[in-house]
Amino acid sequence: LVSVGYMDPGNWATDIEAGSKYGYALLWVVLFSSVAAMVLQYLSVKLGLIGRIDLARACRRHYGPRVNFVLWALAELAIIACDVAEVLGSALALHLLFGVSLVAGIVITAFDMLIVLGLKGHGFRQVEAIVLGLIATIGSCFAVQLVLLGPDWQGIVHGLLPRQETLAEPGMLYLAIGILGATVMPHNLYLHSSVVQTRRIVESTEARRDALRFATFDTVGSLSLAFVVNAAILTLAAAAFHATGHQEVTEIQDAYHLLDPVVGTTLASLLFGIALLASGQSSTFTGTIAGQILLEGFLELKIPCWQRRLITRLLALVPALAGVLWLGEAGVGTLLVASQVVLSFQLPFAIWPLIRFTSEWRLMGPFANGMALKVVAWALFALIAAANLWLVAGLFGQG
Repeated sequence: LVSVGYMDPGNWATDIEAGSKYGYALLWVVLFSSVAAMVLQYLSVKLGLIGRIDLARACRRHYGPRVNFVLWALAELAIIACDVAEVLGSALALHLLFGVSLVAGIVITAFDMLIVLGLKGHGFRQVEAIVLGLIATIGSCFAVQLVLLGPDWQGIVHGLLPRQETLAEPGMLYLAIGILGATVMPHNLYLHSSVVQTRRIVESTEARRDALRFATFDTVGSLSLAFVVNAAILTLAAAAFHATGHQEVTEIQDAYHLLDPVVGTTLASLLFGIALLASGQSSTFTGTIAGQILLEGFLELKIPCWQRRLITRLLALVPALAGVLWLGEAGVGTLLVASQVVLSFQLPFAIWPLIRFTSEWRLMGPFANGMALKVVAWALFALIAAANLWLVAGLFGQG
């Protein structure tokens, strides 16, 4: 459920533009972001399983009303930005597969709350099973497309090695920040610390250690799958477009239309469209549940799930519709990448309290973060914050 958020339409936009413009050069950013997500989600699991509290409730307990309100507002902004990507991605998939207009597709996505309503009361395991099915659909579609394309495996290996020019080139830095935000989603840290508490464990040190170990295996395995999907999207764009002289392909719809002549079969674009639709729908679950956790944790406010979904979707529909009406179909990719950069800007405000709480002996006991884990976690915080500041400084410098 958490990993599906890391393969939403926002990831598609950043990965496709990165692969098309720069080939395999930003593949290392996908790898770094995925490893960072694993470390931070491990901390989220620890907070939920061992501390028996989610990140939002821990913040409300430790911080004052003003700080809590700011943290809640930033987390909600992240969910809305993510939902904008889901709206645009699902609408674009409907447009490509069935020929409906983008505006009509956006309006149709408003009714996905019926899915949430239909699942109400069916249990958490059923939701997990449905999401797993959607992930399998996405992964299978890309596996077939990569077999059809035959990517440059040597180029993939070189792309996994960090390179300094990512910071020097403004375009690469902007996309790298977008990939980071799309992969290490801030609201997913709140989500995971809550949903992991659905696992029942015996209240003993050994049992908790076993539960933490198994949950860690689950997290690493799921996020490894998310990494493979994201790397496959970038690899697909690099092999299909960058390597064939189509570096100008930055929009998802351009990628869809160009896949047929490049690959030589209509199957590739059909699978691409189906995977995009599955991606947009699967991420709906993540945003809805995370929003509930934020409201209950920060504000102690409980509302029905369908009302939460309706509010989030309506708030996302406004910028999505405005952007499409203003920029047209060609602006969808720009909006999608921008929404992921917004996510990256919210990350430090979720990472700071997460590291702090999981390092407290009073809350975590013998499971509190050790020195090595603290160094790694704070280093990730510093790198992400510095990258965001570097991007902001670059944008102001250009202005």
